[in-house]
Amino acid sequence: RMISMAWSNGYFPVYENCKTKYFDTGEIMFESIKKDLKEAKNYIFFETFILDQGHMWDTILNILLQKVEEGVDVRLIYDDFGTITHLEKDYEKYLTERGIKTYTFNKIRPQLAVQMNNRDHRKMIIIDGLKAYTGGINIADEYINTKERFGYWKDMGIRIEGKGVEMFTIAFLQIWNYQSNENTQYDSFLLPEKDYEKIKGQGYIIPFSDSPTDDNNTGKNMHLNMLNMANDLFWITTPYLILDTEMVNALTLAVNNGVDVRIVVPGIPDKKLVYEVTKSNYELLIKKGVKIYEYTPGFIHGKVCLSDQESALVGTVNMDFRSYYINYECGIWLYKTSCIPNIRHDLEQIFEQSHLVTLKECQETNPIVRNFRNILRIFSPLM
Repeated sequence: RMISMAWSNGYFPVYENCKTKYFDTGEIMFESIKKDLKEAKNYIFFETFILDQGHMWDTILNILLQKVEEGVDVRLIYDDFGTITHLEKDYEKYLTERGIKTYTFNKIRPQLAVQMNNRDHRKMIIIDGLKAYTGGINIADEYINTKERFGYWKDMGIRIEGKGVEMFTIAFLQIWNYQSNENTQYDSFLLPEKDYEKIKGQGYIIPFSDSPTDDNNTGKNMHLNMLNMANDLFWITTPYLILDTEMVNALTLAVNNGVDVRIVVPGIPDKKLVYEVTKSNYELLIKKGVKIYEYTPGFIHGKVCLSDQESALVGTVNMDFRSYYINYECGIWLYKTSCIPNIRHDLEQIFEQSHLVTLKECQETNPIVRNFRNILRIFSPLM
């Protein structure tokens, strides 16, 4: 069912014999990224929502500049809204002049246009067509906890190696060609089958991307399919919880079918109004039997989903309207891969560090606050 849905929702194929590695913190993933970037021989494609100057970006930038000197084709896409308070106006030109081909996605302009709301929320790094990274981790120091914001910043990501990387290569070049005046042919960056023959991995993966320019809602359908197919458990982490009726009904049906449904949200918010909307969903969901956890150490930004002991999803898709309908997103669905036990272990550790919200807590909330949250829910599709 998942394979059929992925193909129908964007022609995303299923791959086998791909190595997978799950990262339970941004710090560990950053170390792996640095190592792989230094080993790049042909090209590096880099796409991020937030790019903030600091230790993390300075380290990566130095590696990228070194790779440019070695003749590696380095390309970078960052979202204008995600970087508008972090980078100088001419930063794109500055990088391009230093050999890093750069585009700012969907530049903010003073106009009434729906397209201004469609942001590139994807995070991906592709190296030589052999390795790819994705997950919740942007390029800013809080993601690797060298700078503290909102307590401990818990984020997660994944690295794949093998033929499945080609879907990220294609996804990157689709956005690149949209931004560029010149059309880059995919074939120049896709590897022949023989280059993957020595790579062996367990299970199957479906790398995917999602776009607001069609009606497929691939990210949401991934969540719904995993939820509807779950027999024992459906666990998910999300920094924002803004749900429509369809998702609430799916969660309710899963609980009624005996599935252990758990949702982890931050204990410390980054956006207070959005956090109040998140909290406005607690009472309804808890009454339906959904377990809501707040990550006590700080802010959990990872977007990880586990269904039973067999399948998981790691990517950029939040459980909110923006990810489901408005933003460009990406991720990887995994089935019986070697990293599934690591994902389960990480989620179990998260539960131990989190507070299980009770119905009594929700009902004892100040009535003025509860009414304020209900009013905010009316505007939740805009958040």
